[in-house]
Amino acid sequence: MNAWMTWAVLAGVVVILELFSGTFYLLMIAIGMVAGGIVAIIGFGSSVQLIIAAIVGSLATIFLHKSKYGWKGNVNAARDPNVNMDIGQTVDVQNWHQQSNGHFSARVAYRGAMWDVELHHRDGDAGQYVIHEIQGSKLIVKPM
Repeated sequence: MNAWMTWAVLAGVVVILELFSGTFYLLMIAIGMVAGGIVAIIGFGSSVQLIIAAIVGSLATIFLHKSKYGWKGNVNAARDPNVNMDIGQTVDVQNWHQQSNGHFSARVAYRGAMWDVELHHRDGDAGQYVIHEIQGSKLIVKPM
């Protein structure tokens, strides 16, 4: 088997493995292997093929990591609407109670249950509020 065929088979195997992993990082390594195969078709030796495959695969992985599709830092699940479907929903607060620390709290009916609601550093007026964060059984809200 020719060297370029070996690179193509290896790249295909890595693409199949990537389908199971759910990330794009193995795909970037496969792109490096394809680059190694192209260098093999041109006629360079195996050491040049390996170096080109490593460089292209590494650069592709770095560019993916820096892009918007790359690794996301630790996201606070209490504020992430992709984790918690309640983030961004509205609640109707009838009256606020001022606490000693300057915060406002209330009790509201939301999704068939009573919830504690907290509003920070604002004057608490009755009305509708948007859920900004969830801390245990407490909704942290902000004005609409």
